[in-house]
Amino acid sequence: MITAEQARKIIAAGEARATEIGVPVNIAVLDAGVNLKAFGRMDGALLGSIDIALGKARTAALFGMPTEAIGEFSKPGGTSPGLEQTNGGLVVFAGGLPLLDTSGILIGAVGVSGGAVAQDLDIAQAAAAALGN
Repeated sequence: MITAEQARKIIAAGEARATEIGVPVNIAVLDAGVNLKAFGRMDGALLGSIDIALGKARTAALFGMPTEAIGEFSKPGGTSPGLEQTNGGLVVFAGGLPLLDTSGILIGAVGVSGGAVAQDLDIAQAAAAALGN
C-alpha cells in the first residue's frame, strides 16, 4: 500500500525535477487499486495533460509496467495490437511508471504529462526514485 506521505514525496520529487528542467507538468499518483492518491498541477501545466497524466498512471498500475512497454505490445506488429483500446482506453507512451515496494510488490503508479515524452519520462523517473527502492 502506498501511503499519503510517500505519494506527497513522489509529487515533490517530480515537481523538483520538472522545475530543474523548466517544464511545468501534471503528476498523478495512484494506488495499486487504481485510485487517486495524490495529484499535482504545476503553474502553467497544460490543462489537456491532466487527463493524460492520470491515464499514464492508470495504465502503469493496471499492467504493472512502464507505459511505453504497453505501447510496444499494442503497436501494429506487436503481440497485442489494439491493447490501448481496452480498459476504457490506455495511454501507451512514456511517462507512466509502476511503483514497487522494497519486496517488488506493486503499490501504485505515477503518471507525468506536460512536456515532451522524453521529459515526462525523465520527471516520472525522478518522482519514482523518491520511494528510495
